[in-house]
Amino acid sequence: MERIELHYPATEQRAQKALAGVVGSGDLEAMFIPHQEKTLTVIIKTSVDGSKIRWENIFKRFALLHALPMGQLEINDFAATPGVAKLRIEQVFEEANHAK
Repeated sequence: MERIELHYPATEQRAQKALAGVVGSGDLEAMFIPHQEKTLTVIIKTSVDGSKIRWENIFKRFALLHALPMGQLEINDFAATPGVAKLRIEQVFEEANHAK
């Protein structure tokens, strides 16, 4: 297991906490907790050792296409593909924007 922590400037506010995905299915679980600081802190726990560069590239590309929300994103990864990772990140941010 590897633990990766990344920090990015963020500008978007989200309404609520949110959860997307299921880690036990060989997938990825993403949990988002909003806050008021202008940063997005990403904490990744992954079964794939040596994957920091892959995760940095996922978020670099994501940030080119989307404004990042202010908060903490916790990811529990069980060898999800980059496409699944992007999908779950999009889902959790969307859910946090519309949760009541």
